[in-house]
Amino acid sequence: MTRGSGHQPHRHDRPTWAAALQQHCSNCGGRLVVGPVPGDDRDRARCPTCGHIAYLNPRLVVGTLPVDEAGRVHLIRRAIEPGYGGWSYPGGFLEIGETAEEGAARETLEETSLRVEPTGLVGFYSRPEAGVVVAIYLARIVGGEPVPGAEALEVRAFTPDEIPWPDIAFRTTEWALRDWLARGPRPVGAETP
Repeated sequence: MTRGSGHQPHRHDRPTWAAALQQHCSNCGGRLVVGPVPGDDRDRARCPTCGHIAYLNPRLVVGTLPVDEAGRVHLIRRAIEPGYGGWSYPGGFLEIGETAEEGAARETLEETSLRVEPTGLVGFYSRPEAGVVVAIYLARIVGGEPVPGAEALEVRAFTPDEIPWPDIAFRTTEWALRDWLARGPRPVGAETP
């Protein structure tokens, strides 16, 4: 499933936070200016000194819905902002040198102490206002015990009826959980072809 933020697909708004990330040219150190670029349909940060265009692309967030043999999904209660105190899938930014599945498994281990094996994509979600694209995988728990890492206050397993909907930290968490539930939640490995 692919979902977005409700943002219109042809809008090219530059997020307000982007200016703080792009102030100086990475080639010559000159001050960047935002404006039209010939041959492009949106404003870009560009260097008037050397002509370099500083593209700002979304970051990839990866995570899992770790499901145990009883069909319960393990969520974390976040210990950091954004979303402090809210419930979410374990996840974070993909690192250079790892596949999306490897990154999702690493983030799950860091935040839950659970070793997982991603078994398939639950969904791909866009949040243009946050500058992220999120890939969430269904995952089989293959080891470890649920112990919160530094970025989690708590790790808890929920049956579908126990999911704390009012306390979900992010729309992407809600979207992924709803997409998983729409498939008919069952223990990982019991999926129908």
